[in-house]
Amino acid sequence: MASMRSTAPAGAQGLGVQRTVQEAYGTAMPTQAVAQPRASVRAIARTTWRRLSSVVYLPALAIPAVALLLVGLGRATHWGGADFTGSLTSLRAETIGPLASALIVLFLVTERLRPAQARPLVARGHRHDLLFTVLNVVFVVPMVTALTLALSDVVRRLAPWVVLPKFGVVPAWTVILVILVAMDFFNWLVHLANHRVRTLWRFHELHHSQEDMNVLTVFRTHPLIHVSYLLAVVPALVLLANGELPTLLLVAYGGSVAFAHSNTNLSFGLLGRVFVSPNYHRIHHRLIGPQDVNLGFALTIWDQLTHRAVFPTPETVGADTGLPQRPLRVEQEGPRPHHLKVFAAQLLGPFRPMDEPVELASVKESVSKEPRAASDPPEERW
Repeated sequence: MASMRSTAPAGAQGLGVQRTVQEAYGTAMPTQAVAQPRASVRAIARTTWRRLSSVVYLPALAIPAVALLLVGLGRATHWGGADFTGSLTSLRAETIGPLASALIVLFLVTERLRPAQARPLVARGHRHDLLFTVLNVVFVVPMVTALTLALSDVVRRLAPWVVLPKFGVVPAWTVILVILVAMDFFNWLVHLANHRVRTLWRFHELHHSQEDMNVLTVFRTHPLIHVSYLLAVVPALVLLANGELPTLLLVAYGGSVAFAHSNTNLSFGLLGRVFVSPNYHRIHHRLIGPQDVNLGFALTIWDQLTHRAVFPTPETVGADTGLPQRPLRVEQEGPRPHHLKVFAAQLLGPFRPMDEPVELASVKESVSKEPRAASDPPEERW
């Protein structure tokens, strides 16, 4: 009896200890077992990201991914029934057709007669931008056609309410004017994003790397930067049932953008307060100072409304252009231009690993930071 009395408490105590162990480890042990693999997965993910980031700038891969997705959807739906060949022909006519080519030749002559900076007849920048012109004709125009048709089909399928019905009472010229102005605003908005969003800037910096500004610099763009500019298609989609921009007007719009990049000393006088001139846009490309000013494509009003307009003065007319410290390879480096090697490096540039964060200078940050010498004339800022 004594032994039974002595073992009963021991047995109960043993059961109590067992319950305590089960309660303690039965819940805690699985949590640790789950927590450890999760921590391991996170550690592996961080290590993998660091290793890949040492080889390629990973966020930049999102842009070609979007392009491939859109093109794949477009091919799968046969471009929503749209005429791909006809659309491609129209875009080629707007970009490099007879009238567009004639305008480019005219602007090339104009910048020789009234240059903002003295240049050789055929500078390195001219030859290099010619490579990008060929790239645009051969590859970019078909790609932009595919992206535009694919986006239009996706929007009509997923959000058909976006396309407004025909107004009837609104004149066609009014619709065309609204589309044109809205398109210019969306181009301005995307242009601003390309300067403020680091991933987009990696694709846009190529355009700003030109140190010999000329008419062909308008073609000096990375092919994938056009993914961001698809936003400018929205106004035409919204008002699709009410009209579309005539080819002649699109050629004129593209011509004005090309002329703004020319090495021409011209400010348009009073019209320069409304329309982008070569002297106005050169300030956007200048080497020293923030480059998120004068972002307008054809109209200056968007810059003025956001206090980003800097109007030209005699001192800004011949300003040097390009990127400070040349973070991207350019043809002006070295005794020889090495056009093809530099061309390939520039196309791969957005994906190069980032050694350290890039701080993009902004007009909002530098308005009052840099004191100006008493002898320096003030810039005419709106």
